[in-house]
Amino acid sequence: MNVKQRLIILSFLQFFIWGSWLISTGGYLFSIGFKGIEIGSVYSTLGIASLFMPALLGIVADRWVNAEKVLGISHLVGAACLLWASTVKDPSLMFWVMLFNSMAYMPTISMNNTVSYKILEKSGFDIIKSFPPIRVWGTIGFICAMWFSDLTGFSKSNIQFYVAAAAAIGMGIYCFSLPACPPAGSTKKESFLSTLGLDAFVLFKRKKMAVFFFFSMLLGAALQITNTFGGSFLGDFGSSFPDSFVVKHPLVMLSLSQISESLFILTIPFFLRKFGIKIVMLFSMIAWVLRFGLFGIGDPNPQGGLIFLVLSMIVYGMAFDFFNISGSLFVEKETPSNIRASAQGLFMMVTNGVGAIIGGLGSGWVVDNFTLNGVKDWSSIWFTFAAYAMVLVIFFPLMFKYRHFPEDGLGSIAANKH
Repeated sequence: MNVKQRLIILSFLQFFIWGSWLISTGGYLFSIGFKGIEIGSVYSTLGIASLFMPALLGIVADRWVNAEKVLGISHLVGAACLLWASTVKDPSLMFWVMLFNSMAYMPTISMNNTVSYKILEKSGFDIIKSFPPIRVWGTIGFICAMWFSDLTGFSKSNIQFYVAAAAAIGMGIYCFSLPACPPAGSTKKESFLSTLGLDAFVLFKRKKMAVFFFFSMLLGAALQITNTFGGSFLGDFGSSFPDSFVVKHPLVMLSLSQISESLFILTIPFFLRKFGIKIVMLFSMIAWVLRFGLFGIGDPNPQGGLIFLVLSMIVYGMAFDFFNISGSLFVEKETPSNIRASAQGLFMMVTNGVGAIIGGLGSGWVVDNFTLNGVKDWSSIWFTFAAYAMVLVIFFPLMFKYRHFPEDGLGSIAANKH
């Protein structure tokens, strides 16, 4: 089995684990008596853990322990937490169990990228060309897990945690068989902060990188909005379209977003080389406007708004990939080799940490503001989110200063240090 095939398996398992429970856990917790606010607190653990754990484990991989070993150990710890979660019925305890699981799992997203980049680079591959076709298998893994959960009925039972734990155990063991990804280390005398790996935060001293991370955070908030309320939105059509496929199989319908994502990933090398990260990020923001706006006018009626729901799922691929995957590649290209794992952890922190918390709290306030007597005005809700994304479209090109050099793919690092 060649290097690319091994990394495809790595990417598939990484997101199969997450897809096994991420979208379906809310429905299961409702079925055992959890309240909405209690379910929201469980999901908030993803953002809380992302604030510090990706950066901390990135430091470990940069300084002391092989990245593939850090990745494997994290998944084994996560598997234990998922098995524990399958037995928990108390909301307070579930919060802590899922917080521990999030602390183990969330760092592995950026760590998986780091391991893949190092192995590809060591094997002589062009990362910009080679990584997207590998990463697409992560999305396929997520889709397979969603369909499996929906079609088997596991989405409403604790069996979903057993499935995720089994995949996590397999992933953990598999990681130890990967080519070694030793820490970069340093032969120079370093300061205390540098030794701790906090030198990745010096990226904020460069205006271009500070602006990039700021807008990545705001896009991370947009992602949290759709993750949190997409399923509830489709479910609320149950009273008006009870026999609709959209209502009966919301996870399968939502998986169209991930299918679109898997296709758009393959276009990233072309768009990055042709337009550069600034235009690619702007495309992402415009796609978020369309994602939310199309939800605002869509419904499950085949002769009415169904086409708008489908179009919203399609544009999601661009909305997600063109800031998340492209952003990770941009950070890799712009960061010195000795702090790359830390920098990927930092990117993860601002998008899935700070951004997720802002998106969760802000979107919750918007939804409550447009809810009267338990009935949600979803059109107004989604149009509000679309307006939020439009503000990003307006201000990002004004604030992010960047020169693109097509021959380099992402732009000349030397020419873009400001």
